[in-house]
Amino acid sequence: MASTNISIGTDPVKQFSVFAENRVGRLYDLTAVLKDNNVHIMALTVLDTTDSSILRLIVDDPDKARELMINNDFPYTEVDVLAVEISDEADLKEVLKALLEAEINIHYVYSFIKRPEGKSALAMNIEDMDVAAQSLNTHGFKVLTQADISR
Repeated sequence: MASTNISIGTDPVKQFSVFAENRVGRLYDLTAVLKDNNVHIMALTVLDTTDSSILRLIVDDPDKARELMINNDFPYTEVDVLAVEISDEADLKEVLKALLEAEINIHYVYSFIKRPEGKSALAMNIEDMDVAAQSLNTHGFKVLTQADISR
């Protein structure tokens, strides 16, 4: 595992939470708009409720995605998330151990669909990104920036 000491504040990974009514084809509509405009979904998770869904996604071009969502009436919010590269399930345990040692609460975690180099990665919404990044770097993990996942 290559370790790169990165300040999260320099180029954080952007996550969009898109609010969509629960109707057939709404996820398709969003993915089609992005794909048709050469924006690639790198990570995705869906939180489903009775009346609506929250689509959390990380893309390779957040600026273009933001513009497309506004122009196509997809309401969204945007937050920074911590993304960390992993090799296998053993790394998952070690990532969690590093965060536990730093006493960092994890709100949610999901995996990347793909990355430019084909390596696995996790997206995490956590309590303190800077402390978490420092702990992960100390344990030899590569914390990713938006530039690492952009094409």
